[in-house]
Amino acid sequence: MPQWDADLYLQFASERTQPVFDLLNRIHLRQPRRIADLGCGPGNSTEALRRHWPESSVVGVDLSAEMIRKARQDYPAGTWMIGDATTWRADPPVDLVFSNAMLQWVPHHAAVCRHLLDQITPEGVLAVQVPAHYDSVLHREIIELSRDPAWDARMHQARRALTNESPGFYYDLLAPLAKRVDLWETTYYHVLPGPEGVVRWFRATGLRPFLDALDSDQERSRFEASLLKRYSTSYPRRPSGSILFPFRRLFFVAYR
Repeated sequence: MPQWDADLYLQFASERTQPVFDLLNRIHLRQPRRIADLGCGPGNSTEALRRHWPESSVVGVDLSAEMIRKARQDYPAGTWMIGDATTWRADPPVDLVFSNAMLQWVPHHAAVCRHLLDQITPEGVLAVQVPAHYDSVLHREIIELSRDPAWDARMHQARRALTNESPGFYYDLLAPLAKRVDLWETTYYHVLPGPEGVVRWFRATGLRPFLDALDSDQERSRFEASLLKRYSTSYPRRPSGSILFPFRRLFFVAYR
């Protein structure tokens, strides 16, 4: 599991939180009593849930002690727990399991989704957002770079660090277990000052396993410099001087 830096992650807090609001607005629950935000990170998604349903009991759960530390610091009124979403159990069951950008970090999505469904009440909801950028320039460039002989032998685990499945996979999995399943994808076009912003964005998340596989800060700097060179071609500047950084995300909501 990569080492997390909450402050680095929050450099793009607005962009990273927008999918939380978009997912929230598609959940048809009048007043859930208990909510669990799994993979809550530094607490921005959990705070959005608390504001959306102020009468609900909301707990934020994350495996990273650093992320939970930051959540407690920024949102001291919240309830926070260090825990593994793949084994976490709700006692009693919750009305909503919410997960924003967490599922990609764990394998065996079929087993994990069934486990999460087991944690909700008979009329409960499972709501998930997961990045879906795996056929994009963002991901393709880093995979190609990781195959450079200078570090290829150390990158096997990094290339397997993220798990992604198709919309059809989640529908076929959840449809027999739920009364209704909603799925959709959204591509967000983030405006960044230049390709170095793409490296900063990814440094906080999907780039971490690749950097952690390297032996020194010098090697990490070389890797990032090579990646920036590639992104400088892949993300051309607009006439304004900025670049457009498209990022696709997959959403699904299952109603038991």
